[in-house]
Amino acid sequence: MSQTIDLRIDVTNAVDLAAPVHVAVTVVLPDPADQPAQPVICFAKPGGGYSRLYFTHALPGPGEGAQADFHVDRGWIFVALDNLGSGDSSMHESRALGFTAVTKAALAAEQEVLLRLANGLLAPGYPPVLQPVCLGIGQSTGGSLTIVQQARHGCYDGIGVLGFSAVHNHPATPPGHAPIVTPWFSREIAPDMPGGIINAAAVAAATGAAPDAAWAALAWGFHYDDVPQDLVEQDLAHYDSIAQAIAGTAPPGRERDPAPWNSYTPPSDATRFTLTPGVVAPEAAAVSVPVLSAMGERDLVVDPPGEARAFRSAASFDLFVCPRMGHMHNFAGTRRLFWERLHRFGEWCAAAKALGE
Repeated sequence: MSQTIDLRIDVTNAVDLAAPVHVAVTVVLPDPADQPAQPVICFAKPGGGYSRLYFTHALPGPGEGAQADFHVDRGWIFVALDNLGSGDSSMHESRALGFTAVTKAALAAEQEVLLRLANGLLAPGYPPVLQPVCLGIGQSTGGSLTIVQQARHGCYDGIGVLGFSAVHNHPATPPGHAPIVTPWFSREIAPDMPGGIINAAAVAAATGAAPDAAWAALAWGFHYDDVPQDLVEQDLAHYDSIAQAIAGTAPPGRERDPAPWNSYTPPSDATRFTLTPGVVAPEAAAVSVPVLSAMGERDLVVDPPGEARAFRSAASFDLFVCPRMGHMHNFAGTRRLFWERLHRFGEWCAAAKALGE
């Protein structure tokens, strides 16, 4: 029988934020008898505006089940994290929560989980887990964080980049609709300074677009047609607050999240870059482990076949476009097909590690 453990891991010494810092983690353990000979541990990071429950909660919609349970039922250990600045992890001033702070905090939390597993200290009576295959997966902004963490720290044996492009991300819009114009942010200049928004002229020219039309286009790309409209509205209700948090105009304090899988607060400085072309291209080019780029047929990835260009150092590259799926994969009716493709990728990574490749 599987078991679920919630942790708050102190990572204060790993990040320079001049305040106590913790990362919220949920670990789902399989029955030891179900573990493969080569243990597999999957570390999962959600997108901006979502909590770790995106992976561990059986989300509503036309599909069924939770992603964590799917993999754990097949023997994996699944570890879902709230990114620093979101969910139940520590809140901090947004400018401090860029790629460096968020990935260092996640790395420290993941290493603590690995240490407790290796020493048999995570759960009473659970046997030590030694020399596992470590996978890193991330959805949307979580995909960018996974790329950066792997490039800088080499902590995974393979990564799954889900619904995120290392080349160019842009919201999908219905045929015949005008494209959404999003700001492209400089990594060196604050967004409220001259040059901080690289495409400022295009953004200014698009400000006359009707907000309702933009919302409808966003909903079309995030959820496929078989997802009930009331669920689409429930899931996207927090996006105004997310936009305010990223822009630095959100009211102080943590608001009540509208659904357990949502988080009003993202790691703002990292999240703002999700739609800036090529923002993690140098890190993607340095990833040397196997890579799976997986997405829905309506998603943020502008050119799926061209994604391989970004991962020029990867030991292998796989591409999967899941049918009848929008950007929020774990609500889709085809979610289990998506998870199956990721699980097969994990088995490939385990085989490659066993052979010393």
